Parts: sequence; structure tokens; C-alpha cells
Amino acid sequence: MSINKRRVFKKIMNLGNQLKKLRKSYNLTQEQLAEKLNISRVNYTRYENGKVRPDYETLIAIADFYDISLDELFERTKYY
Repeated sequence: MSINKRRVFKKIMNLGNQLKKLRKSYNLTQEQLAEKLNISRVNYTRYENGKVRPDYETLIAIADFYDISLDELFERTKYY
């Protein structure tokens, strides 16, 4: 696996871990959160597991739901 592919894979996994952490902090199931975001549970599960990257609209909807910025969603604020 090339270095670029490893970086992308790591970022996807980090996003999945962040999504799971946020969801659990709100005591929601994947099904409940998927309903609130108007997406299927299967797709949401894929996001958490790092199998699929959410599209921009979904990322914005997730950030809006948690009332956080996209930087916070991607845990980029620690680099500022």
C-alpha cells in the first residue's frame, strides 16, 4: 500500500472513530442517528467502519446535528 493510500485510509478510520464517539456521547444507536440524518443505517454503519466516506452534504448534516464545525468533526482543531 502506498504512503498516500495509507494516509487516506488512516483519515477515514479516524473519521469513523470520531463518528462513533460522537454518536455514543449522545446515547444514540446507529439506527436512530441515521433516521435523524435521513440516511440508511447501512450507510451510516459503513461511515463508522471506514468502508465508505460520507459525501459533503452528509458531512455537513452530521456537523450541524452535533453543532460542531467540520474541523472539529475531523479533529483538526488540535493542530491550530
